[in-house]
Amino acid sequence: MFPDWTLALFFLLIAFIYASVGFGGGSSYLALLAVAGIPFQEIRLTALICNILVVTGGTLIFWQNKQLDLRKILPLVVVSVPLAFLGAKMRLQEAFFFQLLGISLLLASTLLWFQGRKEADPTVLPKNNYLRDGLLGGAIGLLSGLVGIGGGIFLSPVLHFLNWHTARKIAATASVFILVNSIAGIGGQLAHLPADLHWGRVALLGAAVLLGGQLGSRISIARFDPLLIRRVTAVLVFAAGVEVLFKL
Repeated sequence: MFPDWTLALFFLLIAFIYASVGFGGGSSYLALLAVAGIPFQEIRLTALICNILVVTGGTLIFWQNKQLDLRKILPLVVVSVPLAFLGAKMRLQEAFFFQLLGISLLLASTLLWFQGRKEADPTVLPKNNYLRDGLLGGAIGLLSGLVGIGGGIFLSPVLHFLNWHTARKIAATASVFILVNSIAGIGGQLAHLPADLHWGRVALLGAAVLLGGQLGSRISIARFDPLLIRRVTAVLVFAAGVEVLFKL
């Protein structure tokens, strides 16, 4: 098992990288916690709390910079939130949880890596498709609740493939999506929290990702090379998925 301070340093770095592209980092937090030998019942809750701390700051920054299109975001989240809550309430066998998590991370890394550089033209965006967006948000929300992540790492590449909006608006949307689904996921887990939850470790890791997330969000607004960061993120997610599957 890693010392808590070592985990905190890794979490700070992960939060910095993920926040720069509008993500929370839950996928890599989960993998690190699993490899570190943290109790299974504690892993999802810790990752979701860290997600919230990272993307809350990023969401506020995106809001201040007028990057949130609430009319387009609403159909994605209105279905995802209850399904994320439902997924988090489900009791999963430990082996099945890690299988689902590992496969999900490999899929997410593939989507991120092959997401193109092409920037959508804001003057010729496709019409809103509320049914499609609701179904997409709901499916990702349910998966997010099951594995304990916010879902932005799945949502963002798909929205890029759909030419849904500009890269900056999609990053802002991913931050909101992660925030609301992480809150819903925690709500779904409240009924079966472990009695011996290590709150001191949760607080330490939370402080680390809060610092890393604030730094990463500000670099994002400064237009750090998004393709480079996305490729780095894809490699991290792929490594996390492999680590989780080899842990079985």
